[in-house]
Amino acid sequence: MAALLKEESTITAKGQTTIPKSIRQALGVDYGGRITFFVDDQRRIHVKKATEGTRDPVVFRFLEFLEQDMIDHPDSSIVKLPASLPDRVAALVGNMDVDLDAEIEGDVAL
Repeated sequence: MAALLKEESTITAKGQTTIPKSIRQALGVDYGGRITFFVDDQRRIHVKKATEGTRDPVVFRFLEFLEQDMIDHPDSSIVKLPASLPDRVAALVGNMDVDLDAEIEGDVAL
């Protein structure tokens, strides 16, 4: 893996470190900003800008899996959809009229 940017930082006795300015700029974070650390199964550390809100850990891990699979296997994990797909979808939904802007009726849980 080719590094786009590489910096070093010292860990203090309290387990603290300074994130170098170039890294903060690359992540788009500044004073008071939040970052998230990830350790993968090969003990590699990934640092990303933290996003607001709570993420579903199952969905998040699945999306991480997909991301890594696309990185590891770009020729086989991303494929063009078959040309027959639109006809197949049309056959399944028939003449249903769907308004994507309409309010959803009933209870919705995410």
